[in-house]
Amino acid sequence: MTEQQTIDIARLPVMGEAAQQSYPTATLYVVATPIGNVTDITLRALHLLALSDVVACEDTRKTGALLQRFGLSKQTIAAHQHNEREVADKIVERLRGGQRVALVSDAGTPAVSDPGARIVDAVRAAGLNVVPLPGPSAAITALSASGLVNDRFHFVGFLPAKSKQRESALALLARETSTLVFYEAPHRIVECVEGLVSAFEPVRQVVFARELSKMFEEIHRCPLSEALAWVKADQHRERGEFVVLVEGAVLETDAQDVEAERILQILLTECSVKQAANLAAQITGRKKNALYDRALQIKGSAD
Repeated sequence: MTEQQTIDIARLPVMGEAAQQSYPTATLYVVATPIGNVTDITLRALHLLALSDVVACEDTRKTGALLQRFGLSKQTIAAHQHNEREVADKIVERLRGGQRVALVSDAGTPAVSDPGARIVDAVRAAGLNVVPLPGPSAAITALSASGLVNDRFHFVGFLPAKSKQRESALALLARETSTLVFYEAPHRIVECVEGLVSAFEPVRQVVFARELSKMFEEIHRCPLSEALAWVKADQHRERGEFVVLVEGAVLETDAQDVEAERILQILLTECSVKQAANLAAQITGRKKNALYDRALQIKGSAD
């Protein structure tokens, strides 16, 4: 199948699974759409879009082209950041009339650094049903390929465009231990990286995920100290949509605890609990009593 061909979704055997599920009327469906590769759309999303009475979208032309790729022709209404409150009322009226309304953004999951949150809020405030259809998300896609080992992440989205505001926003994140997730536009990527370099330690790992799922996808990881040089080394690296991930902070107290633990482990192989705690306290400057208690725990688990 070439990139220009459309798919007759009704002929896909697995579409029967999607068709057998329940799709209540008078419901707003929040539908994730591809962030680049059109074939990343889910079967459930395709079936719901086919059933929907109207599709609320950021850009009617872009969504119209997406629908056409899959042989769908649907009424669309614009629902973007400039008219979101106004269109929310119209969507509520449609839902009260028993319609199925699909809410999509230009790419990815609506209401995540994209319009949609106000519409969902208005629908919920009206006591009407909202059903999310999960799918592509640039943030999660980038995290999954980053190799940054952390059970937590802090989604920041787009930083302020003005330098002073961006500097203030980054200063508030300096001690955040979760992986930081930023979105950035190509024309601001250099300024974004300059801000990151100024705000965070140069040894932190940074991951650039550019043009995810598209033909020129690029995922690069390096220390923050090398980030600016990498971006500037190739003019193509200042093009496309970015997800930028920054390793979370290692707080000084955490680092000291890790080092004290390591020293205790070594000393306990040769010394008694009391001797190990005394020596570790002298080496690290940590409190002897706390180290003694920890040494007892280590010994106990080993026994």
